[in-house]
Amino acid sequence: MTPRPPPPVERVRRRLSASLGPEVAAALPDGFQRLGQVVIVKLPESLRDRFPVIGAAYREEFHVRAVLRRRGGISGEFRVPETESIAGDATETIVQEHGIRYGFDARRVMFAAGNHLERGRAGRLVLPGETVVDLFAGIGYFALPAAVLGRAGRVHACEANPVAFHYLVENAARNGVADRVLAYRGDNREALIPPAAADRVFLGLLPESLPWVPRAVGLLRPRGGWLHVHRLQGTRDGADSVTAGVLDLLEREGRAVIGASVHTVKPYGPGRVHVVVDVQVGGATADVAPAG
Repeated sequence: MTPRPPPPVERVRRRLSASLGPEVAAALPDGFQRLGQVVIVKLPESLRDRFPVIGAAYREEFHVRAVLRRRGGISGEFRVPETESIAGDATETIVQEHGIRYGFDARRVMFAAGNHLERGRAGRLVLPGETVVDLFAGIGYFALPAAVLGRAGRVHACEANPVAFHYLVENAARNGVADRVLAYRGDNREALIPPAAADRVFLGLLPESLPWVPRAVGLLRPRGGWLHVHRLQGTRDGADSVTAGVLDLLEREGRAVIGASVHTVKPYGPGRVHVVVDVQVGGATADVAPAG
């Protein structure tokens, strides 16, 4: 039986051990993030003078166009990834998942690979013909699954980051749904989205989407619909810690709640998890007859 070739990271280590020494090879991380034709790695600053050689090794062993070094997390209002190129300049890439193609510049736009199951789940929650609003669309993280997987009749997608907005429009065309995805550039509170017309609203902003719940409620149909509110929950906290704030705002807005549940997306740093509060909203509480 032919032995299986070593994984790319091990091949990079062997290659650099021979050229730069075993100490350099030992300092390389075990993990990496591959986004289509771009690989992102974390490298210690102590290896800076070796970055060109290390980057070339990753690029050739992974057969990608560019290698980025992650310098930090996600910064600023537009959540720009803190990276630098150490091999190749072609940082535009395409990631395909759930039959959807997401194009973006990995150096300028965040792409949370750990959210891939949630993007698929979100799309499959949508019913054919629904009117959907994505208040924080990015490059189409939930807008595209809603249109492609859920076959929504209309998706109103808002994005303030001009770079991400460019790819949102481009991705709608790339996936053949430009006729059903209406993109709005700028603050979603100023977007001229038809009020009281949505069946479902996604609020995918982290670390907190709660302040936009009133805006989302105003977009739902009078009979109600669904809100999907992304929040952070402590690992030792119960579901009430993230549902209570949402339900309180709905009560203030005078809307009935039919049901609510919490879905875990992924870990989010020490002691916290990224969750989605799925809330089925009813009509105005004034229209609900008292029990008894």
